[in-house]
Amino acid sequence: MHQELAAGAAPLQAITLEGRDLFVVAKCMVPTDAWLLRGVLVAGGVPAVVADANHVQADLLMAPALGGVRILAPFSYLAQAAALIAAFERGEFALDDDADVGEQLG
Repeated sequence: MHQELAAGAAPLQAITLEGRDLFVVAKCMVPTDAWLLRGVLVAGGVPAVVADANHVQADLLMAPALGGVRILAPFSYLAQAAALIAAFERGEFALDDDADVGEQLG
């Protein structure tokens, strides 16, 4: 589905460049998957962004040539992002089939 950063591993683009503060934490071939993963990261406190989604959405056959859709996060959040992605992949955020996700009043 997507490539992610292993917990504790160096970022995929770990070269520190002057003025650069966002690093790739995952890549997805499908833009919807990237937005979902970004939502997981943001809900977990990581200020993540999605890059290249519009290019891939315009022509899905170009996804491999472009390297997929990138999910980026600041360097100081890389370990937290890796842990959240690993938890997501293990299914820790999955809801049971009979989970009530309706509005709770009162």
